Amino acid sequence: MADLRDVLLVDGYNMIGAWPSLAKLSQISMQEARDNLLGSLADYQAFTGRRVIAVFDAYRVPGLGKAFNQSKVQVYFTKEKETADECIERLVGELSLRSRKIYVATSDFIEQHVIFARGALRLSARELLIEVENCQKAIQTRIQHEHAPKTRNTLDSKLKPELREIFEKWRRE
Repeated sequence: MADLRDVLLVDGYNMIGAWPSLAKLSQISMQEARDNLLGSLADYQAFTGRRVIAVFDAYRVPGLGKAFNQSKVQVYFTKEKETADECIERLVGELSLRSRKIYVATSDFIEQHVIFARGALRLSARELLIEVENCQKAIQTRIQHEHAPKTRNTLDSKLKPELREIFEKWRRE
């Protein structure tokens, strides 16, 4: 059975350069910045249900042309002499179906004009950051709500004291 979920294609190094926390971290360790990005995308994928594919230019990493899954996020390192934009364009061609939407998160709007002309939807780096942060807040809220002490949800606890007294009198009669 074909996977008909919406797909989010992410230009990894564009996001690392555009997200302030990752840009600062990349000055110290590019590997840590990639891992943090992939961790955030994994949380986003788990929360939204979208299929997430992160594409990195392999010129910064040994082992060209690798593809693997990391926490349900598909990670592609481009082939030799292939840019992330070209890889994303190729993936959009492979993934295109009428029944699914393809979102592309990149800051290279000009480079991706072909895929946007084919119907892919653009997410800027800032828009994706906001979506990821909102998902992380929602996840934290859900976790806190699940760990909150359970109180007995009774009709009695929702009534005003005056009404409670009236009902208590009726109950005794």
